[in-house]
Parts: sequence; C-alpha cells; structure tokens
Amino acid sequence: VHIGFRLPTYWCAANFSFLMADDMRRAVSALDWVKGVSVVIGEHMYADKINEGLARGLSFQETFGEEADGNLDDLRQDFLVKAFQRRQAALIKHLRDAGHEAEAITAMTLGELEVLTVDDEGRTLVRRYFERRGVVGPVRSDAHAFITAEGARLKSEAIGSYLTGLRRIGVNAEFNSALCRGLLSVRFDLETPFVPSWKTAQASEAQPSV
Repeated sequence: VHIGFRLPTYWCAANFSFLMADDMRRAVSALDWVKGVSVVIGEHMYADKINEGLARGLSFQETFGEEADGNLDDLRQDFLVKAFQRRQAALIKHLRDAGHEAEAITAMTLGELEVLTVDDEGRTLVRRYFERRGVVGPVRSDAHAFITAEGARLKSEAIGSYLTGLRRIGVNAEFNSALCRGLLSVRFDLETPFVPSWKTAQASEAQPSV
C-alpha cells in the first residue's frame, strides 16, 4: 500500500507531521491483507528527512537525532486523551438529553453502559467511546464508565462545569481544524486528486517509447 499526503502549510511542525505519517503506517500495517506500506509526505520543509526515516522504519527520535525533543509518545497520548474527552462529552450530552440524570450517569459502570438501552445514535456514541476509554483507565465491566483524563470518577454535582471544560477543548479543536482546512484549500487545488511522485514516475515508465 502506497500513501502520499500533504499538509496545510510547508512548515507544519515536524513532530506532528511525523506522527501522522507514523500513525498511517501503523493503522494500515495492522490490516491482515497488507503485505507492506510506504508513506510519503510531500511539499514539506522536512519531507526528505521524514520520508527517509519512514522508509527505514526509524522512530522520530532516530530520524531527527539531536534536533528531536523527546519521542512522540507524549504527543500521541495528548491527542488520544482529547479524542476520549470529545467522545465522552458527546455521549454524556446524548444520555442527558435522553433523560438520564447526572447521578445515574456518574454511578454507571462500563458493564452497565455496554448493555444500556439507547437509540441508534446512542449505540454509535457508546461504541466510539469504548474505543478510547482505555486511554485513561482499565476497561473492566465493574469500572466506572465515566472518569476524567486523570482516571478520577466524575462527580454528579460537578458534571455541568466538567462538560463546559470539555466543550472548550472541542471548540479549540474545531477552530484548529477549520484553520487547517482553510489553509489547505488556499495552498492546493482540492478539486484535482493528488497524485504522489512515485505514481507519476511509474506512469512515465509505463509510457511506450517513441
């Protein structure tokens, strides 16, 4: 599988750029029908270095050496926690809108949440929440369903202020996403499919000689 991608700006942070490429490689490599994966970033100030590191299977630290400020574990964890928080906020809001009281929500275990009677949207939110719940604590049937990023059980009397804090995280993420989408649309022609350089080279080699 060959993956080519571009970013909204030429100077997107090297660690963030490498993280996206590495996560693409990991996700696609996990598919049982995939024999090999190559990921190439284009039109970026560190493209050559990142692409070389990816091709050699190196870590971010190994790729950038003394230029790297630690590995990507902390950055990856930050993004996973934010994903957990956004999914948690969406699920709690859905449960409250469906009539579940704060006391019942905060007392719920993961086992109870898993079998809770909800509508189609709720089942989707529960499934997506379980996908990220393990980021902040053990996923056992008797564990509290709703905990903070630090692993503490939510308190029913503070659930309103807690959700307000999570909404700020969501707003910030949406702002950054909108900014990146805007920069991307200005920088590139998004109507024409992106053709990575390796594919262009293959097409040229396949042309009959004149």
